[in-house]
Amino acid sequence: MNNSIQKRYDFVFFFDVKDGNPNGDPDAGNLPRVDAETGHGLVTDVCIKRKIRNYIGLKKDGQPPYGIFIKEKSVLNDTIEQAYISLKIDLQETPADPEDGKKRNKKGQGQGKEIDQAKQFLCQNFYDIRTFGAVLSTGANAGQVRGPVQFTFARSVDPIVSLEHSITRMAVTTKTEAEEQGGDNRTMGRKFTIPYGLYRAHGFISAPFANQTGFSQGDLELLWEALENMFEHDRSAARGLMGTRKLIIFEHTSKMGDAPVQKLFEAVTIKRKNESKPARDFSDYSISVNKDKIPEAVSIIEI
Repeated sequence: MNNSIQKRYDFVFFFDVKDGNPNGDPDAGNLPRVDAETGHGLVTDVCIKRKIRNYIGLKKDGQPPYGIFIKEKSVLNDTIEQAYISLKIDLQETPADPEDGKKRNKKGQGQGKEIDQAKQFLCQNFYDIRTFGAVLSTGANAGQVRGPVQFTFARSVDPIVSLEHSITRMAVTTKTEAEEQGGDNRTMGRKFTIPYGLYRAHGFISAPFANQTGFSQGDLELLWEALENMFEHDRSAARGLMGTRKLIIFEHTSKMGDAPVQKLFEAVTIKRKNESKPARDFSDYSISVNKDKIPEAVSIIEI
């Protein structure tokens, strides 16, 4: 873990979607997420991290030290317990669960230094734990990890228009369904899209927390790569055409940073070139960075 990053980083990145649903809201019938007061589209930080995890998992084949802790159909408590097994640490028997209405499934728990050893093992072997952090106290107990990399929700630059489309499948699922429809095997459905949306999100990387988890310079380079390419292997008809358009990185000279993050982000502005017509492509916008507002100690990297 002595190869951890020694500088603070903040970044802004833009991605867009055309004729797709970037992040459906299950509480609203899977409609695109939207700020009800302004009409701007939203994409959650969880959605962004999911795409990064998927990219890293594909690129590194899920092998240590680039394993993915939060993945589809994984049993998290089993993974935590496996850390103790790998370290050859016997888990202490836990007392009966208290009658507080909460369900628990704890075969045993680590104690004291054992928890720190298990936490370090998991950070070393799982990229998303040492990057985003994780709650590891749900089973065998390896404590909690506060990750050095955090994201905001992404918000569309302009208000979005959500469209609803009727779609037809020329088949039915069962014979009973076919008989009930009298030979008409068409099945109706709905699809929700937005014609176009350019989204802006912000991210933060803390060097002190990176020192705690072992987030290294190599991990950092992999994160930049994932942000650039996370949509390339995440294609589906429902999400339309999505892609990262620009990544602007602010590199500080110290662990604690050289300027408030709000001052840095305010230097990045985006404007629609023609306000008289709706945007339908990235070329309809211009992005600029006012370098006069950036302290000399902070370096700007544009990708």
